[in-house]
Amino acid sequence: MNRTALFFAGALLAASAASAQKAPLPALPAAQAIPKPGPDTGQPYAPQAILPGGVVVPLFPPNSPYLKADKVHVPEVYNMSQAVQARISSIVSIHNPSIEVHLVEKAINTGTAVIVIAGGGHRTLNVGGESADFVPFFYNYGINTIILRNRLRADGYVAEVDAVNDTQQAVRVVRAYAKEWGIDPNRIGVMGFSAGAELAAPAALLYETWDQKNNDPADPFAGISSRPDFAGIIYPGPTPFARNRTAPAIPKNVPPAFLVCGSAGDQGHAVWALDYYQAMLMAGVPNVEMHLYGNGRHPGDPLPDGSRMSGGLTDRNNIPYGTWQYRFIDWARDLGFLQKPGVETKAAKDVAAFVANPPRPFGQGRGGPGGRGGQPGAPAAGAVPAGPGRGNQ
Repeated sequence: MNRTALFFAGALLAASAASAQKAPLPALPAAQAIPKPGPDTGQPYAPQAILPGGVVVPLFPPNSPYLKADKVHVPEVYNMSQAVQARISSIVSIHNPSIEVHLVEKAINTGTAVIVIAGGGHRTLNVGGESADFVPFFYNYGINTIILRNRLRADGYVAEVDAVNDTQQAVRVVRAYAKEWGIDPNRIGVMGFSAGAELAAPAALLYETWDQKNNDPADPFAGISSRPDFAGIIYPGPTPFARNRTAPAIPKNVPPAFLVCGSAGDQGHAVWALDYYQAMLMAGVPNVEMHLYGNGRHPGDPLPDGSRMSGGLTDRNNIPYGTWQYRFIDWARDLGFLQKPGVETKAAKDVAAFVANPPRPFGQGRGGPGGRGGQPGAPAAGAVPAGPGRGNQ
């Protein structure tokens, strides 16, 4: 071997030795500000903010008959993401229901507030993808976000009663503090996902009963309406108009609604969305909009590639269903919810006109069968007889 070859061989050996002796990278620091539940103090549990800056308000006083006195002290349990540190995927063990308020800057504030209600089959509350993610999204449009932590069937509650009560009370609490929070009291809506939509839908129908039942002068929220000004019903579970239920009467001032679901790929939830939409359509309720996407499945459903369908605001593998939230923004803008606060919305004007001059019953003068109540699944002034049974979620 000549001198040149020896030189290069020596240089390679030296470089290899230096590489073997290279110092390791510094250890990464632990994640900061990881949210955690509060302690069990024996007193009513104090819900903790799941996002920075959240103002957390329990919905009921500690001695409320709506709470379980033997459970109200029990802390919540957070299920954390396995991939993203400090992200709460879901919450269980909710015995002191609450709202968490996230406001927007005054310069962009529309005064509109959305109470978001996560799904989870009434087993968990999926606050990551179906609540927390909406805070920055709605912020961009000047919309204030309120995260509801409602009670769950898995924790021993009746979802159709206790969780619906939580939703109705949440509307009253937000409206009561609207001025303090810079929220327009006439722009407070609910948006529920899957099991959460099972709460948003009755909250948009049964507010008169709740307000009459809770009108004791000793109640600081007495006289404050629980009527939402709009309802988002997103890939819903069965609504009060599901065909295995007795439908309620539609209030004269029922709020406008925005509905979204997959279609054949999520057939059961699509039918439940159609139940609600058809009831509103047959009654002539203004400003009810629905989007059924041809390509789309329910969050958590298996996909051909072995993954599972995501929900909330996710892109859903780059399909149009992943852009539904922009259709909601279009609808909200069209109804006046994104203009400056204090200005009467188109939605409010149309509700007032509907109350003052209800449309003729569907079919009259059109050659079809007369009467709103004569159309299957089309309640107007009263309940609709239940149709063929259909399974629950």
